Amino acid sequence: QVQLVESGGGLVQTGGSLRLSCVASGRNFRTYAMGWFRQAPGKEREFVSTITWSAGSTHYADSVKGRFIISRDVVKNTMYLQMSSLKPEDTAVYYCAAGPAAGWIIDENAYDYWGQGTQVTVSS
Repeated sequence: QVQLVESGGGLVQTGGSLRLSCVASGRNFRTYAMGWFRQAPGKEREFVSTITWSAGSTHYADSVKGRFIISRDVVKNTMYLQMSSLKPEDTAVYYCAAGPAAGWIIDENAYDYWGQGTQVTVSS
């Protein structure tokens, strides 16, 4: 049974930093892509970043490029999202996801597995 468990969310001031973690279990993710999405109140869920599990190739939404860094530790089966220079508009529930793919996945419908989400709140 595949499980994705996020942690690391919290309350931070504008300009601050947070690191989210997503521990993945239940299968070999070697042929998978992993991703981070977020959903703000009253808005649809949106793509944030994606990484291929084997090669570590990354891609970012324009809104977070240069501020967020996605990475993974294949030994610990954990994906990370280092978030810096946070803005109030980054406030959202952040979800990690996993889907079978040889490359990036930007479309949320292509992901098979999702975590429960972790809240990130950036105060102004």
